[in-house]
Amino acid sequence: MKPKITLPLFLVCLTSVAVFARPPKVIKMYPENGAVDVPPGLIKIRILFDQDMTGGKNYSLCGGGENFPEITGTPQWTGKRSFVFSAILKPIHDYSFGINCPSAGNFKSVTGESAENTVVQFRTMGSDESPSENSAAVSNEQNQQAVQKLREAIENAYAYKDMKNINWDELFNRYNDSLLKSATPMDFAKTAGLLLAHAKDKHIWLMVGEQHVSAYKNPVTPNANFELLPKLVPNFKKHNANICTGKFPDGIGYIYIDSWNRQQKEDFDQLYVALSEFSDSPGLIIDVRGNGGGAEPLAQEFAGCFIDEPKLYAKHITINSEDPNHFTKPQERYVQPNKTRPHYRGKVAVLVGPVVMSSCESFVLMMKQVPNCTIIGEPTQGSSGNPKPHDLGNGVTVYLPSWKDLLPDETCFEGKGIQPDILIKVQPNQITSKDSVIEAALRELRQRR
Repeated sequence: MKPKITLPLFLVCLTSVAVFARPPKVIKMYPENGAVDVPPGLIKIRILFDQDMTGGKNYSLCGGGENFPEITGTPQWTGKRSFVFSAILKPIHDYSFGINCPSAGNFKSVTGESAENTVVQFRTMGSDESPSENSAAVSNEQNQQAVQKLREAIENAYAYKDMKNINWDELFNRYNDSLLKSATPMDFAKTAGLLLAHAKDKHIWLMVGEQHVSAYKNPVTPNANFELLPKLVPNFKKHNANICTGKFPDGIGYIYIDSWNRQQKEDFDQLYVALSEFSDSPGLIIDVRGNGGGAEPLAQEFAGCFIDEPKLYAKHITINSEDPNHFTKPQERYVQPNKTRPHYRGKVAVLVGPVVMSSCESFVLMMKQVPNCTIIGEPTQGSSGNPKPHDLGNGVTVYLPSWKDLLPDETCFEGKGIQPDILIKVQPNQITSKDSVIEAALRELRQRR
């Protein structure tokens, strides 16, 4: 009797390949990601992946602006796993580009998997930067002390240090010579920024006087076309830099909030004018898909217009070096009813997406406590931290997250984001003429009448 096993086993093997296919990773590149000594001029940027790729014209180099390398010639594949392109680099310049990104993923394996999104940052060499432009020169001894203070700050004051799975000793060893050779505070800050970028934390940055130096640059693709909103929302009106409103023919109101900027506090008076106008509306859409945060008290004041009693919306634990666990006990955060502003008790839809972070994520958590409120869109970014300054003593100050932000059940949502009640996935090519998230919100509000 012949065994009947060959064909089934063959099929199982094929299935296994499909099921366990994994996204390609960048395993080596030149310049090295985070390098601070890249020679200026014409160079070849080389990228090596860990598996065979589709090749041809399939690639996505993402980014733009003054930090994007000036590409010359045609990028090309030089092997099944190696990709090369030429670029002209300026001296003493910070560069950044993406290997794939949320809006484009054409670096693909032969099995069709898009490579992991990778943000590449590096800095070119050149003549010493002018102290007149970057403040007074600093000594090697000052830089040594600053490096030590930076290490101590990360070790003792960075709330998410243990979540990042980073070999900080290896990183400091890699950047140590460049940090010590920094001629100015700005030179030190830019190099430290490349070191700290490995944490992939947007709540880490540095200051040199009044000049801001970013550490991690990773722009996300919004799930909305903000230029299209005036065409899609009837009676659309932009009141100021932060607030827009509109009203649909059946009476459903629309409020767009661009940020919770404490420097423009007077802008938010328009929110309460709108609430008065929409008091009898059968539903209200609050769109925060472009909101990257700001002042949490401003968000609390507005969210308080939708509740009748205090609501627990979040908790946090703060760095405490004297506590055995290195953190305080969980502290509760409540949103209180706002008795001095107009209120709204109708049905609400809050629109969210990957741009939403920081204090605007707190706002989303507040609105989750509101009766008859539905969160619609894509998960938020998952980035918070209440950054605190740490003086490095050489003219540079580093800001590091001092707390872990938690859901009411004490789950940390850093890197995970807040999940919507109704998930609406949007591709970039789908927002050129319509807005599926607004359409979903209108359906939800109208069905619940």
